[in-house]
Amino acid sequence: MLDVLTAAQQRLFAAEEPQDVAVATIVGTDGSVPRPVGTSMLVDAAGEIHGSLTGGCVEGAVLEACREALATGAATVQRFGYSDDDAFAVGLMCGGSIDVLVQPFSAGRSDLRQETDQQDPIAMVMRLPAADHDESSSALAVSEDALEESSGRAAGSLAAGLGTIVPPSVLDSAVRHAESMIRSGSTGTVRITAPEGDRNPIDLFIETRIPPAHLVIIGANAFGRALVEAALPLGHRITLCDPRPAFTGPTSFPGAEVVRAWPHRFLTEAADLGAVDERSMICVLSHDPKVDIPTLVRALDLDVAYVGAMGSRRSDRDRRNALQKAGVDSRALERLHSPIGLDVNAMTPAEVAVSILAEILAVRGGRTQAVPLSCRSGALHPH
Repeated sequence: MLDVLTAAQQRLFAAEEPQDVAVATIVGTDGSVPRPVGTSMLVDAAGEIHGSLTGGCVEGAVLEACREALATGAATVQRFGYSDDDAFAVGLMCGGSIDVLVQPFSAGRSDLRQETDQQDPIAMVMRLPAADHDESSSALAVSEDALEESSGRAAGSLAAGLGTIVPPSVLDSAVRHAESMIRSGSTGTVRITAPEGDRNPIDLFIETRIPPAHLVIIGANAFGRALVEAALPLGHRITLCDPRPAFTGPTSFPGAEVVRAWPHRFLTEAADLGAVDERSMICVLSHDPKVDIPTLVRALDLDVAYVGAMGSRRSDRDRRNALQKAGVDSRALERLHSPIGLDVNAMTPAEVAVSILAEILAVRGGRTQAVPLSCRSGALHPH
């Protein structure tokens, strides 16, 4: 909805003739589709259309769904897909399907107002209607200040806003899920499980314009390939960097940007461009001192979330000695996760990739130790 939010605000809060609007947003996809999740199309009370969901193949049907929403005031989720019986029927000619949230908004709706002195929203949180009946629409625009005030607790303006679209019994959980997705730059649907006795879970669609966190993998080898494959479902931006031309074909690591360069130089350029920041993760898997040492010297000088390096205990000792000789101080060395990964008896590249990602999750979650959940007590997710 973020791509049509300004157009919606202009119509909802027009000084002379404010209009009701309906917004159709892709909240789920299956197979080949022309536009990603989060893409929106707006229809106002006068019938004017702003934006496009699919470039034309289902726009007519979506227009009718928006008109119905304006007439009834009810939000719905509708599926549009390919028609095997009639290629000219309403459907996606690319063969996939999309789930579309259609929401009506009344003129003057205060929760979508954007004051001139406020920040532009960095995310939208929308409650999806239950499958068995229509509901009025619920949406919340989230600013960067609201996210920072939350800090993972059900307090501040993020919680106050979410409190208008979810019941108090699930507010803590909704704040944690929303904050996690927004901070990671993810867009998608999360299910909030209600307390015992309430059988109806709540689905929230969260759309963010924060770029995804950047995972930088150094080393075009089997371990680098396995880490790329394992990290893909997490939604990170993934870059594989290696200076060797023979190992860095543009299609060698599907799902990753492949950069052929000396990694320490790449990290410097990426940091200068803002492509490496405090959410970024750097995994040095090259296992080659002439690559590892200059790369880690640069990585440990950056404000990033995680730096790890692969190698044996002996390699780790030699590496740390070399880094000290290169001028890396003891505080910076404490940030180095080496040997990389959690101790889960990982042997194969795929297993090592899982151990690395598990350690990254633990570090980002503030855990100094990772233990089985069965060995802990209390809430699974801290407030």
